[in-house]
Amino acid sequence: MTSAGSVASPFDAHSPEAHAIAGLFAETLVVCAVVGAIVAGLVAYCVVRFRAGRRPGEPIQVHGATWLEITWTLIPLAVVVGLFVRTAQAMGVADPPHDRDPDVVVTGHQWWWEARYASGAVAANEIHIPVGKNLLVRIESADVVHDFWVPQLARKMDAVPGHPSFVWMQADVSGTYLGACAEYCGAQHAWMRIVVIAEPPSVFDAWERHQREPASPPATDAAVRGARHFTSKTCIECHAIGGPGEQARVAPDLTHLAQRGSLGAGVLGNTPAELAHWLRDPQGVKPGSHMPDAQLTDAEVSDLVAYFETLR
Repeated sequence: MTSAGSVASPFDAHSPEAHAIAGLFAETLVVCAVVGAIVAGLVAYCVVRFRAGRRPGEPIQVHGATWLEITWTLIPLAVVVGLFVRTAQAMGVADPPHDRDPDVVVTGHQWWWEARYASGAVAANEIHIPVGKNLLVRIESADVVHDFWVPQLARKMDAVPGHPSFVWMQADVSGTYLGACAEYCGAQHAWMRIVVIAEPPSVFDAWERHQREPASPPATDAAVRGARHFTSKTCIECHAIGGPGEQARVAPDLTHLAQRGSLGAGVLGNTPAELAHWLRDPQGVKPGSHMPDAQLTDAEVSDLVAYFETLR
């Protein structure tokens, strides 16, 4: 099997929000390391300097070091206030408003991600965004608690049924950014990957326009038979193929399936051979997924693959 790759480090930030969070963590880590080193050094000094000697009895008791008490009160207070200010600044950058309509609604399902754009474009497991533009993303769940996390671009955010959350999504440079569900949500939690593809605004606009277009009609005999199998089998009960007016029921929209880079939310690469493997044995590829085994013949699988390959 092929995979969508490993999720990148959150310290390799590529958005203003991710930079703010990574910077706050690094600064907090440095402050804690310095405080820890000072405390450890003082403890070591006291252990050596005031260790028990040969003289019995209590050591000399000293009371009333006002300057020392003031010092060890003001320094921690200054550290806490400084960290509070930096945290508030990072929150100001990372926290989005809730008083406007989202640009994208991302819904977590067992076990895949659905993305619906305000324009009507629909995608599954791959979110396209224009470089340099901050998009407001609403995070939802269709079933259990999921957690949307693309470390290089945005903070981690739970997807709780009935309680939508919001994050900013922006990329400084073009590229592919990998994410995953970060909350255990069932058998295939580990294969609930997401890919964010950041591209120049003109390229993104062309992709968004194309996503709103209806599916291409099948042109070959095999593709025509595949389209017929799609409607006569159980496929159409869960998936949708059409245009913006079509609504997928409980499974990914397949209108432009052939353009995607992976299948099963990252468990397989999107090639004809891997697609045939998925259709023949979905439970063997991704045990516990909600894709049933339709008991397809080899001829039906071949026809369906031919049809799905036209969906670009």
